[in-house]
Amino acid sequence: MSSLLPRLLLALAYPWLAHWASHGGGDGIALLALLDLVLVVLIDGLLRLRFPAWLALAGSAAVLAVLHGSVWPRVLLLAPPMLFTGLVAWWFARSLGDPRGALISRIVAALEDASGDSPAEDRKPAALAPDLLRYTRGLTLAWALVLAGLCLANGVLALVAVPDGALALLGLPAPFTVTRAQWSLFANLLNYGFVGLFFIAEYRLRLHLFPRRPYRSFVGFLGMMGRLGPEFWRGLFARR
Repeated sequence: MSSLLPRLLLALAYPWLAHWASHGGGDGIALLALLDLVLVVLIDGLLRLRFPAWLALAGSAAVLAVLHGSVWPRVLLLAPPMLFTGLVAWWFARSLGDPRGALISRIVAALEDASGDSPAEDRKPAALAPDLLRYTRGLTLAWALVLAGLCLANGVLALVAVPDGALALLGLPAPFTVTRAQWSLFANLLNYGFVGLFFIAEYRLRLHLFPRRPYRSFVGFLGMMGRLGPEFWRGLFARR
């Protein structure tokens, strides 16, 4: 059984669970949000009935049960928004020095070969027109900067949130404060809104700058990305 759909559903559930936990849901919902994250990571092994994955799930559930009733579940929920955006920013930035080409350049090279005569993972950015290659490399850098900015914002807000932000827990004064609900609104919901708006705005700009594209609509663009296949997407972030 493919883990793609269950992982996607679990990933989509996490920000809502985390925001609910920070906005009156209590410790039980915080633990459920953390368990949801564990399932996102382990789902492939769980569906394949791999013993280490089930053992890791049991161990994680036991640790979360021990933490129930303490401040730690709410503290742990401060970290994922910063870690997620920081990790993806690092992936984009790292690819700028990859001999295979920048991350967006590789995606566009795969999409531009509409004939599909070669596997998506074998289509080279060097085959792109020079102006499109420059644009996709610049776009990779732009994504890295946007996500790094969100990572920094998430980190600052996690420090100054009250009553259980990092500085408050350490008993240190903060230059300004936000409520836990305000932090959660930004970190668990608005984060993804900013990413979505940037994605759509860039798509519109690309159509203006490069009108001759192998897709006719935004839905067609998303469909072509999906058809690149799991091998392409796994290899995209792999280090070689």
